[in-house]
Amino acid sequence: MEDALVSPATIAWLAFAIGGLFGFIGNKTHFCTLGAVSDIVNIGDWGRMRMWLLAIATAILGTAALQLAGLFDPAKTIYTGSRLIWLSHIVGGLLFGTGMVLGSGCGSKTLIRLGGGNLKSLVVFTFLAIGASMTLRGLTGVWRVRFLDPVNVELGHAQTLPAFLSAAGMAPETAVMLAAGVAAIVLVVFALGRRDAWRSDILLGGLGVGALIIACWYVTGHIGYVAEHPETLEEAFVGTNSGRAESLTFVAPLAYTLELLQLWSDASRIVTFGIASVLGVVCGSALCALLGRSFRVESFRDPADLVRHILGGLLMGIGGVTAVGCTIGQGLSGLSTLALGSILTTAAIITGAIVTMKVQYWLMMREA
Repeated sequence: MEDALVSPATIAWLAFAIGGLFGFIGNKTHFCTLGAVSDIVNIGDWGRMRMWLLAIATAILGTAALQLAGLFDPAKTIYTGSRLIWLSHIVGGLLFGTGMVLGSGCGSKTLIRLGGGNLKSLVVFTFLAIGASMTLRGLTGVWRVRFLDPVNVELGHAQTLPAFLSAAGMAPETAVMLAAGVAAIVLVVFALGRRDAWRSDILLGGLGVGALIIACWYVTGHIGYVAEHPETLEEAFVGTNSGRAESLTFVAPLAYTLELLQLWSDASRIVTFGIASVLGVVCGSALCALLGRSFRVESFRDPADLVRHILGGLLMGIGGVTAVGCTIGQGLSGLSTLALGSILTTAAIITGAIVTMKVQYWLMMREA
C-alpha cells in the first residue's frame, strides 16, 4: 500500500498546473461570473453568462462520467452531505454576492486580476483571506456555527439530484445519467442555442474551465485517493485541506495560503491542493498578461475605492465560508455534483450581486 501512496508534492504540482491553466484561460477569455451578471444587468449582453453556463454543463457531464466509471465518488466531497444547511447557503451567498460587486470580482477574478498587475486585487486577496480565516475558526465562525448552521434539514440521503431520484426508486446509475444528462442538455441549449454564441472565447472559456473542474476531481478523488492509509489505516485524500476530494474553489484556499506564509516554519504544514491552485491561477494569469502585453500595475483612485474593496474582500471571505463555496467552489465545482446546497448558494450569490448593482446605480444617480 505504501508504494501506491502518491506524494502531497505530486498533488500540489498537478494543482498548480490546473490553476495555471485556469488563470491563463480566465485572463484570455475574461471568464468572470460577476462580469457575466454585470453584462446582463447593464448592457443586456449574455456572452459571458453563456460561457459560464457552458462551463457548468461541461463540468456536470464530466463529473457524472467519472462517477459512472468508478473514478470519483461525489459522496466524498464537502458538497453532497445529507444535512442541508439552507440558511447558511442563502445568507453566505448573499454576502458573497454583495462582496464581489464591492470588490470588483469574485475570488477567482481577484487572482486573475492580481496576476495582471492589479494592486486592488492584492488588498482584496488579503482581506478575503482574513474574512475566510475568521469564519473558519474565528469570531464570525462562532456566529456561523451558533446561529446559521443549526438551521438545517436532515434529508436522510445525499442532497444531490440523483440521490433524490434514487430515493424515489430509480437505479443509482440511471439517476446519475438522467439528472446529469437533462441538466447538461438544458444548459448547453441555452448557452449555444444562438449562432452568435459559437464564438472562440465562449467555447474556450466554457469548455476549458469545465474540463479543469473535472481534472481536479480526477486528481484529488482518484489519483490522490488512498483506500487505506499505511499510517492511519483509514481512507485518505492526499494533499487536501478538507481531507476529502476537492476541485477548484477560491475562498478557504486563500486563507490557507495566507496562513502558510505566516507559519512557514511549521514543518507540519504543506502546500496543499487548494494553496497550489491559488498560486497557479496568479502565475497563469500573469503569463497570459505578459504574452498579450496587457500586464499593467493599477491602484486605487481614492480612499473610498479602497474602503469598498476592503469591505468587499471581507464579505466574500465571510460569505464564501458560510455558504461552503464561491462562484467557482459552489457555482462550478459544487454544481458539477448536482448538489442542492450548491444550487441555493449560486442563486443567492447572483441575487446579492444584482441587488448590490442596483443599489450602487441608484446611489450614483442620486448623487448626479
